[in-house]
Amino acid sequence: MQLNAIFPTRDIGTDPAKIRDWAQAAEDLGYAYIEVPDHVFGAAARGDWKPIYNERDPFHETFVMLGFLAACTKKIRLSSGVLISPQRQTGLIAKQAAEVDLLSGGRLRLGIGVGWNHVEYEALGTDWKTRGARQAEQIEVLRALWRGELASYTGRFHHIEKVTIEPPPVQRPIPIWVGGLSEGAMKRAARLADGWMPIMAPDAQAEEKLALLNAELARHKRSRATFGLEAWLRNPEPDPQRWGDSAEGWRKLGADYVMLYPTYRAPGCDAQIDILRRFKAVASS
Repeated sequence: MQLNAIFPTRDIGTDPAKIRDWAQAAEDLGYAYIEVPDHVFGAAARGDWKPIYNERDPFHETFVMLGFLAACTKKIRLSSGVLISPQRQTGLIAKQAAEVDLLSGGRLRLGIGVGWNHVEYEALGTDWKTRGARQAEQIEVLRALWRGELASYTGRFHHIEKVTIEPPPVQRPIPIWVGGLSEGAMKRAARLADGWMPIMAPDAQAEEKLALLNAELARHKRSRATFGLEAWLRNPEPDPQRWGDSAEGWRKLGADYVMLYPTYRAPGCDAQIDILRRFKAVASS
């Protein structure tokens, strides 16, 4: 089992040198991936709806940051973690991902999700209610566009005819992993994607979810041996003992990767590098 590092977009600040230092520290510590989260807009609360992140929480732009990290690093792989794909144009995702993959030497994984923020969908002029179905179709379109040849596709949400992405990505296709804990997300992952990224503890619920995942993979005549699993460890406080216990639990459940996902604030580059070091120490033992 390998360790991944979430890019601390809310706490790293805006100094490019500090961002570089954090990324190179993750690489030097042996992390497998850096994953960059995605939000285009911050949103203020309204009525009974309260956002997880407010209008002042900073989110660096996902693909621009991935390109910057590609230039700052040499070997560590890069991922969106996760890109809210249904609120974006599929062709634009294909173009941006292909460019990051090219500039990084084939180090990109595209992690995608459907999100939780209907306000952001509305602000971007996209349909909240069809997001799951749209994402399923997006996976097929993305792979068609990354083949490096003329692509055509007609579906419910897309109609493209004899178009190309030039230059094409190094990886053909770029791996696509689906994030999300819902049954719909898990089924889309098992049917169409290369891996699944749930946020959950290694408990009885996780065992049930994994049994459902294995059944769904079998239904589509796919093997768990060629399908990836990454567990996100959501933690509301700095508790290395809990981090280590969760990582060990997922190791026993057969996860390929685990990623610490702190929900508490720890501003600054030094504090974020310290989190990388402490998680590495407890999760690798």
